[in-house]
Amino acid sequence: MLTEERHHIILQLLKEKEIVKLHEMVEATNASESTIRRDLTYLEKNNYVKRVHGGATRVTGKLIEPDMKEKSTKNLQAKKVIAKKAASLVEDGDCIYLDAGSTTLQMIDFLNTDYDIVVVTNGLGHIEPLLKKGIKTYLVGGYVKPRTGALIGSGAIDSIKQYRFDKCFLGANGVHPDLGITTPDPDEAAMKRQALQLSRETFLLVDHTKFHEISFAKIANLEEVTIITDDAKEDLKQFNALTNIKVVE
Repeated sequence: MLTEERHHIILQLLKEKEIVKLHEMVEATNASESTIRRDLTYLEKNNYVKRVHGGATRVTGKLIEPDMKEKSTKNLQAKKVIAKKAASLVEDGDCIYLDAGSTTLQMIDFLNTDYDIVVVTNGLGHIEPLLKKGIKTYLVGGYVKPRTGALIGSGAIDSIKQYRFDKCFLGANGVHPDLGITTPDPDEAAMKRQALQLSRETFLLVDHTKFHEISFAKIANLEEVTIITDDAKEDLKQFNALTNIKVVE
């Protein structure tokens, strides 16, 4: 079977189901495991697939973005572990920025209420849990994006420029060694980028499924952030060479 035919079969399998195991690709193509591994290396390099433990998954569309309800339930345990680690980095007297997002939302449960801290956020859904914990909170102005509850746009950019942060905690949809950190919405990307520029330190909170993914709008280069992620046997060698990664279990 020609290489192009194998690639076509692999991509067709991935259209039919979210994750395809290596042995399924071997059976469908009558090729050896080593041949399929080489095919997957090529397809991943060209951004057609994302390799996962024991198989591969299709790279999602660059404009596709789940809503907040979907985000909040997906990989919840990993997000909690990441959020707990991120919250442990907040020190007494810090002014921090919490990006709108499901993992940063989880951080609020772990923030130390004995500390004197100030939180600035563009996440509408973050306000109630922050106030319940008695944390001094500022919400930036701007347009409320219905799908994610994020405040974005020129009003939000102007509003956030009033502040300076010790630490900034961001989420993202894609983390790629060559193409950087990305998200589907250019307005959300601009907001995240502005927050990064106003902060002394920036931490990117992403679970293992975000690696090698690419979305439409670039936020930043890898070297501009410290990544906090969960341990899911991902091969992070490419990323370790570009930035500092904290892997938590």
